Amino acid sequence: MTPAPLATIRPDVFLGPLGIWLLLAVLAVANGVFRETVLVERMDEYHAHVLSTAILVAVILAVAAAFFALSGTAFTDAELLAIGVGWTLLTVGFEFLVGYVEGTPVSTTLGQYDVTAGQVWIVVPIALLLAPYLFGAVLEL
Repeated sequence: MTPAPLATIRPDVFLGPLGIWLLLAVLAVANGVFRETVLVERMDEYHAHVLSTAILVAVILAVAAAFFALSGTAFTDAELLAIGVGWTLLTVGFEFLVGYVEGTPVSTTLGQYDVTAGQVWIVVPIALLLAPYLFGAVLEL
């Protein structure tokens, strides 16, 4: 795809990706339930978290690949980048909202992004940020 100015962003093309983000949110919650009910029973909390994160990233990539291969929409580079930013902001916002509702301190939620402490969650928002451009432009599925 060729670089496109922001003026070429068509608002109507974001409905499908928003639906995909909702699907990903449901799958992420199901993955969390799987982690807590199956994985934690079979391994320690940290390794269950790492495996669960890897599973979620694989799901994100598979769903994004399928969506962009089957959507039939020719997204511009700017639209793909906006979708990635949107998916990432919605996810991080959702995570902080759930943390707030559950009474989790912001410092705890922020701590999940600390790779120096061995946290791996950061790969989820990175996958959400890059997947649309990867599958919509680079690989052009």
